[in-house]
Amino acid sequence: MITFNPDLKIFYSTKVNDRNYFSGFSISDLGDARNSYTITNFFNQQRITFKKIAILEQIHSTNIELYQDAKSKDYLEIIADSDGILTKNTQIILVVRNADCVPLIMVDKTTGYIGISHQGWRGSLKNMANKMVTSFLKVNSKVEDLICSIGPAIGICCYEVDDSLYYNFLEEFDGYSRKIFILKKGRWHISLSQLNYLELLDAGIKKENIDFFPFCTKCDSKRFFSRRRAKSQNFSEMFNFVMKL
Repeated sequence: MITFNPDLKIFYSTKVNDRNYFSGFSISDLGDARNSYTITNFFNQQRITFKKIAILEQIHSTNIELYQDAKSKDYLEIIADSDGILTKNTQIILVVRNADCVPLIMVDKTTGYIGISHQGWRGSLKNMANKMVTSFLKVNSKVEDLICSIGPAIGICCYEVDDSLYYNFLEEFDGYSRKIFILKKGRWHISLSQLNYLELLDAGIKKENIDFFPFCTKCDSKRFFSRRRAKSQNFSEMFNFVMKL
């Protein structure tokens, strides 16, 4: 279940969080995550011990990093050319920033691996969620052990796409068309969250192992930043994270 912690000002999955794993999806009250101080300040204020904060560069790719050894001595490290990351290391905070795109947290409590990824329309079209599952399988996870949490993103109510993009998705996901699209005032709207949910199911993830975020970042201006609502390249972002304590 997705629930809200009013003290920390984060939403989180009860399927993921326990005494060994900590994850969350920030709200706008915590500040703009484009400023890395916003992220580091959150963990420092909560007195959470960490060795490294690994922030994905997010280039709308399907590149997934296996994080084993630090590439710099700085406590904050930008993971270049990547939109997904996995690690088994403790006290490494994996971070994705978003303002409409879909953040996805993935945990295997059997092997101890954690992961996070960023899915915009490009990543979703390229089946990034499925590729994250494959990356876990490569480090000896079993698909039945994977727990997933889909974070806040723009909803089908607000995500309008042009005809060319609609047909691109239709060609790739023909069987999903009635589940991920609606026609609204003559324009196609897509649910990227629903698409990523279906991709996870197709990859073999159990329904009961997926938490699905119910809100729309564009509609909910009190709690979330939104690139589409900002209508500008100068927009703020939330941060989404997972760590093994």
